[in-house]
Amino acid sequence: MGTRTSDISGFYVVGINYKKTDAAIRGQFAVSNEQYAHLLTLAPSFHLSELFVLSTCNRTEIYGFADNAGQLAGLLCSGTTGNSQTFLDMAYIKRGAEAIEHLFLVSAGIDSQILGDYEIVGQIKQAVKFARERQFIGAFLERLVNCVLQSSKSVKNQTELSGGTVSVSFAAIQYIKERFTDLPDGSGKQILLIGIGKIGRNTCRNMVDYLGTRNITLMNRTEERAAELAAETGVGYAPLSEIGAYVSKADIILVATNAEHPTLLCSHLEGQGDKLVIDLSIPCNVEKAAAQLPGLTLINVDDLSKIKDETLQKRQAEVPKARAIIAEHIAELMDWHAMRKHVPVLKAVKTKLKELHTHPLYSRLAGDVLSVDGDMDEQIQRVINGMATRMRQHNQGGCHYIQAINEYIGG
Repeated sequence: MGTRTSDISGFYVVGINYKKTDAAIRGQFAVSNEQYAHLLTLAPSFHLSELFVLSTCNRTEIYGFADNAGQLAGLLCSGTTGNSQTFLDMAYIKRGAEAIEHLFLVSAGIDSQILGDYEIVGQIKQAVKFARERQFIGAFLERLVNCVLQSSKSVKNQTELSGGTVSVSFAAIQYIKERFTDLPDGSGKQILLIGIGKIGRNTCRNMVDYLGTRNITLMNRTEERAAELAAETGVGYAPLSEIGAYVSKADIILVATNAEHPTLLCSHLEGQGDKLVIDLSIPCNVEKAAAQLPGLTLINVDDLSKIKDETLQKRQAEVPKARAIIAEHIAELMDWHAMRKHVPVLKAVKTKLKELHTHPLYSRLAGDVLSVDGDMDEQIQRVINGMATRMRQHNQGGCHYIQAINEYIGG
């Protein structure tokens, strides 16, 4: 694998995102942890050994070294429910420096559905950790991801790209506020939140903070987690087995379960009158046919992303500054990579210089020259350091150095 990763032209990203695909199609290619583990066991059969998969509500991307992009696309599609032709029709393929820049832009939130969404950083860390634990992260990917995370942190600290509060869960709150102006506790409006993973927890806290209501009931597959969050935020909770009764009572239902199949079914909602249902899950966890029920308004993450406000306009103004920071970090990475390519050459030259020093033909002459300061190793290292600097500054190849030394030793 070493020869392949020394050439970044073999580094690819193949993916789909919100720009060309809707939530339903993205759901077909969403990768759960079980699917991720399965993909990595299949990777060797696709001749792949250094890669990671990033799957969020806005995108599914596979990054890695390959002979061609088809290997990565083939692996991803073999482990997801979607059709490979559908994927390839909608996918973008980036290679080398373009693929590297793409990951930097994604991590900074510049490529996010909601500009400056910083949650992506945690998702990248998790995706890489998962692959690292299974030995799919080599030296280049390790360095790349470290640079990407440093760059993202600099963008967050030095710009207002992530300023203000805008996320999928917050966009849901904005939507509810616009539709229900009488939400504080006296209104009697009931809210049901199903699923309290990261998005669900954020949504619950945002509702308490920004809607001014605690008429909220939490439901979760693991009831203890619902009870803990309910106690922390001062809202109610109920077992998932009672979903029918609570759906009937609720005016607003939010679903953030991230299950592979719908959690909230048409049968739960039929004949229940006017309700607002917000599906924060990818794949969608509200049965699609529910959208046709009379009186029911069904909103998903794509609908929520259309909420534009002055916060997003302020963020847009920060993009050039963020891109300049990213460019600096990419330059550092490429500098490191260029030097890494020269390491085998520098090692070989060092070995040859030592051979030269001890060669019978030249031991007397070379010894006299190299031992003036009494420390051959130190002198050789000085020569190597100088050579490394010249190679970096002038981007010179090292083959002619080795050839010259070989000719000198070989006579």
